[in-house]
Amino acid sequence: MKTVAHILKDKGSEVWSVRPGDSVFQALQLMADKGLGAVLVIEGNDLMGIMSERDYARKVILHDLSSKGTPVSEIMTSRVVVVPLERTVEECMAVMTDKHVRHLPVVDGDSVVGVVSIGDVVKAVISEHEFMIEQLERYIQGIG
Repeated sequence: MKTVAHILKDKGSEVWSVRPGDSVFQALQLMADKGLGAVLVIEGNDLMGIMSERDYARKVILHDLSSKGTPVSEIMTSRVVVVPLERTVEECMAVMTDKHVRHLPVVDGDSVVGVVSIGDVVKAVISEHEFMIEQLERYIQGIG
């Protein structure tokens, strides 16, 4: 069974973040440059929140706020759901579904070591299913 550690090994564990006082515009610029749907909000070594495209749409655009004049801390989601490296892909999918989130910061103790998205999780599930189907086909054909 694949774990979050396996996903990070395949995709990399780069953590892109902004500070709470950075402008929403700066966060959006980073997200656009890196092709991200969300960015972590970190102060020092502490995870303070996460800012997603959804946060921007619902809290900036709909309230007619300025992206350049609004700090990330005003719109970020501060109650962040995190997962440890040993969490299984299936458990991540359940957490994402239950909590209605699309991004999960990955922690090792108190340190953020990566982020997995719903796309990463779905890709891992599909990969596991394809492997299982291949193994069953080989068994049926008498190859394995």
